[in-house]
Amino acid sequence: MTTVKCVVWDLDNTVWDGILLEDGDVQLRPGVVDVLKTLDERGILHSVASRNDHDAAAAKLEELGIAEYFLYPQINWGNKSDSVKAVAEAINIGIDTLAFVDDQPFERDEVHFTHPQVLCIDALDAERIPDLPEMHPRFVTTDSRERRHLYRADAERNQAEAVHEGTAEDFLGSLNMRFTITPAQERDLQRAEELTVRTNQLNATGYTYSYEELDAFRQSPDHHLLVAGLEDRYGTYGKIGLALVERGEDAWTVKLLLMSCRVMSRGVGSVLLAHLIREAAAAGVRLRAEFVPTNRNRSMYVTYKFAGFRETTTNGEISVLEHDLARVPEFPPYMEVLVES
Repeated sequence: MTTVKCVVWDLDNTVWDGILLEDGDVQLRPGVVDVLKTLDERGILHSVASRNDHDAAAAKLEELGIAEYFLYPQINWGNKSDSVKAVAEAINIGIDTLAFVDDQPFERDEVHFTHPQVLCIDALDAERIPDLPEMHPRFVTTDSRERRHLYRADAERNQAEAVHEGTAEDFLGSLNMRFTITPAQERDLQRAEELTVRTNQLNATGYTYSYEELDAFRQSPDHHLLVAGLEDRYGTYGKIGLALVERGEDAWTVKLLLMSCRVMSRGVGSVLLAHLIREAAAAGVRLRAEFVPTNRNRSMYVTYKFAGFRETTTNGEISVLEHDLARVPEFPPYMEVLVES
């Protein structure tokens, strides 16, 4: 069962009673606000896919006091399936992690036909959405409670980048980014498990680990579990990276390397890996990494290759990469990197 990351709502006769273009005084349907708040507190995002006049619908959401809950709302006259896809792309999550709520069977069928992975829900069942098993992440962490605000800050960054005049590196430099790398503490483990479960595109092996497994690695003398965080002038991104290293006498092996999809465009994907290369070189050991290809994590393979890793052996679906440590990378000049022991 896939945990839903975002619920995409129709508006007319779903979020509110009636059709906005026929009645400008439409009111919220009973229970909708409670559902929005409950899921938001669990770290589940909300968006909109509505056939409507954009300005009128956006103004009504503001008037009703719920506009802040909806990220990247798609309000247009196009197909709902296109709008649902646009939401997934804007948030940068898999479309199989979306749910779609609509009062019209035709609209639900159109979305289901195009995107069978999307969980389609009748608006009549909206009040029962929080009870669905897909709406219950195993943990609710500090990062998950703040997820909507983190994504809103991302939207502000993206808007600033869109109007920025100059190179991409100039823009990154203007963000005053601060990247932290710390050994995982017990308080980090819920978020660490959440990262392994939620992150698909930027997970080098696709492995998922439970809280208990991560805690065992954290306390193991033969392993190193690292957590990465990021902040900039717009605020914090939260905990956005995780690395698990198995430390042998002669060689270290990166068993898990992942980064949150929210930081793909920030040029930070290689920072945690660069740290591991530097640490291995200082310790005088070889550095290997496991990579398991999935249908989504090609970018992580490219990250390894650009960092200087070369494939040495293949064991079934697992490729073993190795770095010769001849060239130890520098951290990007446009961010401050703090490493805590």
